[in-house]
Amino acid sequence: MLNRPFAPLIARIETEAIVQGNDILKIDHFLNHRIEPAFMQQMAAEIAERLRAFEPELILTAEASGIAPGLMVALQLGLPLVYAKKYHPDVETPMLSRILESPTKGGQYRMVLSQRYLPEGARVAIVDDFLSNGRTAAALIDMAREAKLELVAASFLVEKCFKRGHALIEAAGVPIVTLAQVEALVEGKAVLRK
Repeated sequence: MLNRPFAPLIARIETEAIVQGNDILKIDHFLNHRIEPAFMQQMAAEIAERLRAFEPELILTAEASGIAPGLMVALQLGLPLVYAKKYHPDVETPMLSRILESPTKGGQYRMVLSQRYLPEGARVAIVDDFLSNGRTAAALIDMAREAKLELVAASFLVEKCFKRGHALIEAAGVPIVTLAQVEALVEGKAVLRK
């Protein structure tokens, strides 16, 4: 099952997450600011196992928080990783670019991919840390399709089910893989799908 809850991650979220209001889930002490390599490897192995059936040839992600899970999944599958650069990077041409709204920092930023590293027709799986509103994933899907790649799946360690990201990616016709599904953030606690 592509979205079967991964017990070790569920347990960490339940016992360690900091919830701010009804929108912010902070687990950056082990996921994306301070990273625990052994735990990241465990999660990546599970994502990789779920992605194998899709037979990806390339892993695609966005900097910065997607790089750690993306790299670990790529390592598990023996595949290269390509990541979209954010902010104002210098990227080899030809390149693909999208402007996105930043929900956490406010304002806009540019996300850029060099087409040089995107072989036309390659089977691609997206790997990222969070699926929330789906802006980053949707931009990656859009750029991948513009580069004539075949999007086989989009995978995330944690999904906020109460946001619109899942529906956005589903509408794009891309299968979704997740390890933890947060149904709601209520009274300082994360309500998780079991």
